[in-house]
Amino acid sequence: MVKLNRIYTRTGDDGTTGLVDGSRCPKHSARIHAMGLVDEANSAIGLAICAIEEEAERALLIRVQNDLFDLGADLATPAEDADFTPSEMVLRIVPQQPEWIEMQIDALNQRLEPLTSFVLPGGSEAAARIHVARAATRAAERAMVALCAETPVNPAALAYVNRLSDLLFVLARVANEDGRADVTWVPGANR
Repeated sequence: MVKLNRIYTRTGDDGTTGLVDGSRCPKHSARIHAMGLVDEANSAIGLAICAIEEEAERALLIRVQNDLFDLGADLATPAEDADFTPSEMVLRIVPQQPEWIEMQIDALNQRLEPLTSFVLPGGSEAAARIHVARAATRAAERAMVALCAETPVNPAALAYVNRLSDLLFVLARVANEDGRADVTWVPGANR
């Protein structure tokens, strides 16, 4: 259980932050950048939840927000010898988490109008907010892939963030009257 008595510790005043294993990492590092973008995506999802009326979709995204805290913990725990085995002391994204997202995508996608064009980010306020969260999730994914160039990253965590942007795309379409109110791209419309 997490217990926070004080919000400020002053330990980061030197430009470093603590990782789960007790080591310190520069705040400008690829690891901290990826963790920060995961936090931004989670915040964007929180904003999107405020505009979603359907309780099932709200609950789904609240579950995702919890998973994104797991993802942050995963990224904050450097792996020794690329060992991403979860344990009681090491929180890792596990393959079942991206698989759960795939099941949600499949279920939601069944009710959508077929795509006939690319979808512009917009339509309803809820859809627009979800698209912002989707774009933030893609940024987090790019940062995690960049981190992979320096150090191993949990493959299940990478799969999770990749699937999440797909889920958010589908949820944005759901928020646009199951795709009926999508705003579609018209190539070359303004030439």
